[in-house]
Amino acid sequence: MSHQLNYNEQTNQYSFFSVKEKPWHGLGQVIDQYPTSKEALQFASLDYEVVKEDLYTTSFNSDGQAMDSNKRVRTHYATIRKDTSDILGVVGKDYEIVQNTDAFAFFDAIVGGDGIQYETAGALGKGERIFITAKLPGYIKVGSDDLIEKYLFLTTSHDGYGSITAAFTPVRIVCNNTLNAALHNHSNAVKIRHTANAKERLEQAHKVMGISNQLSQEMETIFNHWSKVRITDHEVKKLIRMALVPNKETLKHLEEGKEDALSACYTNICDSAFEYAMGNSTQQLETTKGTLFGAYNGITGYFQNVRKYKDDEAKVKSLLYGGTGQQRSQAAFRLCETFAKDQIIFSN
Repeated sequence: MSHQLNYNEQTNQYSFFSVKEKPWHGLGQVIDQYPTSKEALQFASLDYEVVKEDLYTTSFNSDGQAMDSNKRVRTHYATIRKDTSDILGVVGKDYEIVQNTDAFAFFDAIVGGDGIQYETAGALGKGERIFITAKLPGYIKVGSDDLIEKYLFLTTSHDGYGSITAAFTPVRIVCNNTLNAALHNHSNAVKIRHTANAKERLEQAHKVMGISNQLSQEMETIFNHWSKVRITDHEVKKLIRMALVPNKETLKHLEEGKEDALSACYTNICDSAFEYAMGNSTQQLETTKGTLFGAYNGITGYFQNVRKYKDDEAKVKSLLYGGTGQQRSQAAFRLCETFAKDQIIFSN
């Protein structure tokens, strides 16, 4: 099952909902109106409780038969989904479960429930990982009519792996393009460990809203400036190649002009990104055609709209969890900053 969405055999439903858009692989539910947090939990089949239960060892005799002298493991527990009794993971004794209801309450709390719109939510695997995207009020505006929507993305798990993560994610409307910026001295995310005070820290993470507001203002200023900076087709190709460099050896070949030494895979990826940057209809707007903002969108748009992924979970990890898509997009952002200042990408 490439989509990795949780399927509840008791309810015969997939754990996913989306507002107005087709859900993953045609599964889950499409709804017409933005739901409340309570409704979103129900639409996404996330209204289940997770508990910690004791773990026991099993002893065997010389004949391989299980004996009754089982011992309780005192350092770890199993996390159990109550409605299905599925084991979701093994966690340490200090691990605190953050219920799905608490994850949605976090969103409600940071914006006071005013203006936030839950757009997608779901669970993966047996329900051990959940994710939520919520649209914030207002837009980042580039030029007169190129709008970027503002989203909060939250993911948490019940299997003991990974932190609770809440991140600000801007998405360009015209091409559904996630814009992974790498602004100096700012992170777009807050990470919270599943420790004894995780719930309290989650409830106090209002700084996510502050991060979102500050990044929105900075991005609007930067993107509007880039939309006025001209860049040639040749410079766009050079920028793409630099941004998509996979290792130091490839970078050295580029800087030395050794075209024959570049791998076919790397060259094909760069050509595909360049084709999207120059030919896609979303790249023909006043803000993007022949501009530095368009060059940046060409790279981020390639990872969002062109590149093939094993499944939707792999795509989300690549774009939002620090994977290749996010890393290359942020490299592009840094290169664009340099170009905007010095009008140069690299010397050769």
